[in-house]
Amino acid sequence: MEKKLKIILDSNALFVPLQFKIDIFEELKTLLKRNFELVLLSPVKLELEKLAGKDSPKMQKKASYALKLAEKCKLVDVNEGGTFSPDDVIVKTAMEWNCPVFTNDRRLRKRLRDINVPVIYVRQKSRLEIDGAI
Repeated sequence: MEKKLKIILDSNALFVPLQFKIDIFEELKTLLKRNFELVLLSPVKLELEKLAGKDSPKMQKKASYALKLAEKCKLVDVNEGGTFSPDDVIVKTAMEWNCPVFTNDRRLRKRLRDINVPVIYVRQKSRLEIDGAI
């Protein structure tokens, strides 16, 4: 049996369904044509929880929805002593696990591509695409 491909999610990946009306789970199946497991790192979940708790009502709603979607993902507790940003933790973990990251964050995408980590992102507001080989 083929090993599941781990995909690390950035917080904004969970906003995609609301923002672009894209079912990320279905789209990823179509895009990857293999078994995968979506991974939410604990600092990313924390970031979402903060947004859900204190931002504007609109952002609270988005973040709450993102947290609901996050329940379909595997939560991985990454304790980096709290000194790293969620992006730093994503970059470090993606390197260690040698796995792709799903993000629409331009800066994070560039950081990941600079170290040859494949990135899944939204293309033309309508579909998911991979930059790099999986």
